[in-house]
Amino acid sequence: MTSASSVVRADPQVERTRAHQRAWGWYDWANSAYVTTTGTVLISPYLTALAREDACPGLASGAVCAEDLSILGVPIAVGSLAPYTITFATIVSALVLIFVGAVADRHPRPTWLLGGLAWAGATAASLMFFLQGSNWQLGVALVVIANLCFGASTVVYDALLNRVAHPDDRDKVSSRAWALGYLGGGLLLVINLGVMQLYENLGISYEMAIRLSLLSAGLWWAGFTLIPVLGLRRIRGTTAVPVARSAGIVGGTLAQLGDTFREVRNYPQTLMFLLAYLFFNDGIQTVISSASLYGIEALGFETSQMIITILVVQFVAFGGALLFGAIAGRVGAKRTVLGGIVMWTLVVTFAYFVPRGAFTTWLVCAVLIGTVMGGTQALSRSLYSQLVPQGRESEFFSFYQAMERGTSWFGTLAFGLMFQLTGSYRPAILITIVFFVIGGLILLRVRVREGIAAAGNEQPRIV
Repeated sequence: MTSASSVVRADPQVERTRAHQRAWGWYDWANSAYVTTTGTVLISPYLTALAREDACPGLASGAVCAEDLSILGVPIAVGSLAPYTITFATIVSALVLIFVGAVADRHPRPTWLLGGLAWAGATAASLMFFLQGSNWQLGVALVVIANLCFGASTVVYDALLNRVAHPDDRDKVSSRAWALGYLGGGLLLVINLGVMQLYENLGISYEMAIRLSLLSAGLWWAGFTLIPVLGLRRIRGTTAVPVARSAGIVGGTLAQLGDTFREVRNYPQTLMFLLAYLFFNDGIQTVISSASLYGIEALGFETSQMIITILVVQFVAFGGALLFGAIAGRVGAKRTVLGGIVMWTLVVTFAYFVPRGAFTTWLVCAVLIGTVMGGTQALSRSLYSQLVPQGRESEFFSFYQAMERGTSWFGTLAFGLMFQLTGSYRPAILITIVFFVIGGLILLRVRVREGIAAAGNEQPRIV
C-alpha cells in the first residue's frame, strides 16, 4: 500500500479563492451553448430532416415520410430517429459516468481531465457542421459522442465545486455559475436565431445557417473551456483514498468502485437525497422537455412563439438562479429547494389552466418556470456537494449525473401514458405534480447535517 503522504493533496485554502470560483463557473457558460443551441433547439429537427432526405428523397419539409430507416436490420421510423438517438446516448452516459467519476477521483490533474473531455465533446459538436444531405449516420455518432463527453465533463466539473468553495459558499458559487450558464446559452441562441432569420441577407442558405449555428455551439464550448482549465491549473493531486501503487489509475478505479458499492449504505442520507432528486428532477425534466409539445398541441401556439418562450425562460432563469442563491444564503439550500418544488407544482397547475391561444398568459408561465428552474437545479448541486465523502467527489457526482440521465424517462413515460389514456395533454402535464410531491416528501426526510457528518465533511453555517 502507498502511504498517505505519497498521495498529492491540495491545500483547500489555496483553491478557495474568488479567482478560482469565477474560473470554475465559466464552464457553465461554456457548455450551456451546446445544451441550448444544439441540444434543445436544432439537432433533433435537423437530424430528422437528414433522415427524411435519405428515406424519402425530395419529400417536402414537414411532410410525413412513410419509409423506415434501417439500423442493424431494425426498422426505425424517420420521426423516431432523434429521440431514439438521445435515449441511447442517455443510457450509455448513465452506464459510463460512474466509471469516469472514479477515474476523475484518482486523476492527478482533474482540470486537464475536464478540459480533455470537454474538448472531445466540443470537437464532436463542431463536426456537426459537416452534416448535410442524408448523412444522418454521422449525426447519430456525433450526438452520442458529444452527449457522453458533456456528461463526463460535467461529473468532473461538479466535483470541483468541493475544491473551490467552502461549504458556506457553495450555494452562492453554484447559483452564480448556473446563472452564467443560462446567460451564455441564451446569448448564443439569440445570435444563431438571428442568423437563421437573416440567412438570405447574409447570402447563405437556410441549411448553411443551421450548420454554422451548430459549429458556433461547438467552438463556443471549446473556447470558453480554456477559462476554467487555465484558471484552475493549480488544482492538482487527489484526495482519494490511497490504493496499491501497482494498481495504477485503472486498477485503483476498479478498487474504489468496489469499495464504494460496498460502503454506500453507510451514507443513508446521501442515498435518500439521491432518491428525492430522482423524483423531483424527473418532474423538472419532463416539464422542460414537454413544454413545447404542450404549447403547440394543447394551446395552439406557433413554433416561432415557442422559440420566444425558450428565450424568455433562458434569460429569466439567469435572475432566478441568483435569487434562489440569495434566499439559500438566509434560510438554507434544503428549505429553498423545497420551496422551489412547491413553486413547480403551482407552475404546472397554472399551465393546466392557460386558455388555448392565450400567449401572454403563457409567457407569464414561462417567467415562472425560468424563475424556479435555474435556482432549484443549482441548489440541488450545491446541497448534494455537502453530502459526498471526501476523496470520492467525482464518483458520487457520477451517481448524481447517472441518476438524472438513467431515470429521466420515467416522467416522460408517465406523460405519454396519461395522454394515451385521456387523449389530452392537459391531464398529461398534471401528472408531473406526482413527481414533485414524492420528491419533496422524501427530501423533507433528509437529515442534511447528519449526512454531512457521515460523509466526514465540515458543517456549513446554514443548510
